[in-house]
Amino acid sequence: MDALQQGANALFILLGAIMVLAMHAGFAFLELGTVRSKNQVNALVKILVDFSVSTIVYFVVGYAVAYGTSFFVGAEELAAKNGYELVKFFFLLTFAAAIPAIISGGIAERAKFWPQLIATAVIVGFVYPFFEGIAWNQHFGVQAWLLANTGAEFHDFAGSVVVHAVGGWIALGAVMLLGARSNRYRKDGTMSAHPPSSIPFLALGAWILTVGWFGFNVMSAQTLDKISGLVAVNSLMAMVGGTLVALVLGKNDPGFVHNGPLAGLVAVCAGSDLMHPLGAFVVGGVASAIFVVMFTATQNKWKIDDVLGVWPLHGLCGTWGGIAAAIFGSKALGGLGGVSLGAQVIGTGIGVLWALASGFVVYGVLKVAMGIRLSQEEEFDGTDLSIHKISATPDHKDSW
Repeated sequence: MDALQQGANALFILLGAIMVLAMHAGFAFLELGTVRSKNQVNALVKILVDFSVSTIVYFVVGYAVAYGTSFFVGAEELAAKNGYELVKFFFLLTFAAAIPAIISGGIAERAKFWPQLIATAVIVGFVYPFFEGIAWNQHFGVQAWLLANTGAEFHDFAGSVVVHAVGGWIALGAVMLLGARSNRYRKDGTMSAHPPSSIPFLALGAWILTVGWFGFNVMSAQTLDKISGLVAVNSLMAMVGGTLVALVLGKNDPGFVHNGPLAGLVAVCAGSDLMHPLGAFVVGGVASAIFVVMFTATQNKWKIDDVLGVWPLHGLCGTWGGIAAAIFGSKALGGLGGVSLGAQVIGTGIGVLWALASGFVVYGVLKVAMGIRLSQEEEFDGTDLSIHKISATPDHKDSW
């Protein structure tokens, strides 16, 4: 029976890893559909290569930073319990690799290729696992301190803060250091429209992410005996709430409609194992409202050229999700309880401050050392031709 249970757990978390791996295709197509045609190839290549770099760095360094586990042992030891520790690494790797995938959307169309890979290595090797270890592996006694002083530990079941808020706030630093795309904001105060190149690809990316998210959330249980249908239905309700609010507030704009469910899913991750489904619906709806309002303000009012809106979508909605876990996870609002508002605010705040500071430090050092932005001519030609020497449609004239 033990062997059967071990095999079932290994298969369970492996399927979760595969579902979240598929989400990276979603990141790629969401970016591909949002950027202009001359930057589509770069979107596809970045996500795949970032994932590959993330795998090596997380295997060698990052996983050990977060969990103290080294893979520099014999294969016989690694194969113990059906290789569960290995597939657990695979599963958590897909979370870690989501950080550069998130950042990629914010810095699209004008970032250099190789400096971004260096940033990926630093972020996945140290920045992300440092906070991951605090939130999910009791590092530095932070969780014990929160438990003693607030009555509960910081709760983030599937990564609203650990993954999404951290990725979004790192991206904000990168975006601000890069500056806006050329001619995006004119001297007379007007803004140049940079419409999406393909709404169907944008929608495809959103759908792939949405489906894979059920592996992201449900399989965060990590063993079969802890699987919860509550997590699945809460994810569904947050997705629907996000979609409907984006439809109304976004005035039927397809970009908002397809990012709405993602905003809801980002926010529900933290408390998806605690909330009542109606609470999850509200959390998703509020997250979608945050995204629509703040994306518009970021682009139009503050002139921060975050191409895919990754700071409002992941950074702000993830922050909301960390706090919402305490509000809608409370028994007073139909949740299971056992979570503290104080712990959630402090834990979320630590994650946000660490990510924001890290984003400015990592990309600031790279900017000084080797530059992080393409030349004006390279940006005009597009990242596809400037970096990869081929366009997405080499047999046809591109739409510039």
